[in-house]
Amino acid sequence: MTGILAGLRIVEGSAFIAAPLGGMTLAQLGADVIRFDHIEGGLDHDRWPVTAEGRSIYWAGLNKGKRSIAVDLRSPRGRELLTALIAAPGDGAGIFTTNMPARGWLAYEALAKKRGDLIALNIVGARDGAAHVDYTVNAITGFPMVTGPVGHKGPVNAVAPPWDLATAYAGAMALLAAERHRRLTGQGQRIVLPLQDMALAATSALGYIGEAVVNGVDRPRLGNEIFGTFGRDFRTSDGRYVMICIFSDRHVDALAAAGGFAHDFARIEKEQGVDLKSDAGRWTARAALCAVIEPWVASHTAAEIAAALKKAGALWSPYKTFRELAQDREHVLDNPMFAVLEQPGIGRYPAAASPLQFGAIPREPPRPAPVLGQHTDEILSGILGLPDHEIAKLHDQKVVAGPR
Repeated sequence: MTGILAGLRIVEGSAFIAAPLGGMTLAQLGADVIRFDHIEGGLDHDRWPVTAEGRSIYWAGLNKGKRSIAVDLRSPRGRELLTALIAAPGDGAGIFTTNMPARGWLAYEALAKKRGDLIALNIVGARDGAAHVDYTVNAITGFPMVTGPVGHKGPVNAVAPPWDLATAYAGAMALLAAERHRRLTGQGQRIVLPLQDMALAATSALGYIGEAVVNGVDRPRLGNEIFGTFGRDFRTSDGRYVMICIFSDRHVDALAAAGGFAHDFARIEKEQGVDLKSDAGRWTARAALCAVIEPWVASHTAAEIAAALKKAGALWSPYKTFRELAQDREHVLDNPMFAVLEQPGIGRYPAAASPLQFGAIPREPPRPAPVLGQHTDEILSGILGLPDHEIAKLHDQKVVAGPR
């Protein structure tokens, strides 16, 4: 393994998004991340989206660059092997991450008996142990009640799972923080990261709870408008959509130059008594700004709008579908973060490496996700030191499995 985290080994027992994505984040930085699954596959092994043959593109996306060992998780011998793997010696080893119930043989107290400086991250639904996923967590945050078009009644769920994503990266950070603490003190520890608390912490940090208490209001639905400044979607003459935002003085001037709006912007400031160089001014005058910008966008093609906004240095972006994004040269095909992977059982498609760029260490290219059980034998031999005949016996007894 190469990369900035080379020499670090994490054993992962996971499903769904937060835990696998956190592990993949570390794998893409060079850590040896070993995912264990039941010999028939984990809970998410066939999760959608899938190919026509039923192979999970989702699973492949969240497990790039890991190693895979397939074990009968119900077998005492299988659990014994995984316990030995989690607690295996080594300066960079003895790190375990899971969103499975950390009890019984997976309890921190049981594992720490095998290695006293064990680091174990347990991602849970709620701090009281209740089961939760991103969608149930999101329901209590308030966001579904302000998401969606103006006038819509009832909640609108998020398509992307924001709290899973935040928890994944927070979990990766927590493991690195705990590993640093262990290097300094020799002390291992259990880390508990509730998905629900991650969402609540982010909601608090963004000011939504403070706004509700201090101002005594529930924020209304605003559709695609950006609260507290200016930003909205606009439709071009050829039926495309662009997002245009103003977040600074420079953006005001750039947009004015792109559309020839300098006179109109000055008129709006005078008529409404606002300063468009301030967030409050732009928010107050947003309807008047839209009345100027909307006809301009509607009378030009997407290519013409793009050229004008790009030349002026405005803050904007075109809306794209997933298929359009996959074929986009600037953002995907010519982006050095991406490479075309040959994913076993699925095919060839662009896949992203880590977005982090370190000055001292070259970025690792993306590596395919493993086939279930692909590395079973090399892990049993290379880490646990089992001889070939014993590994063969484990296969015969269906305690472990290789790739199918």
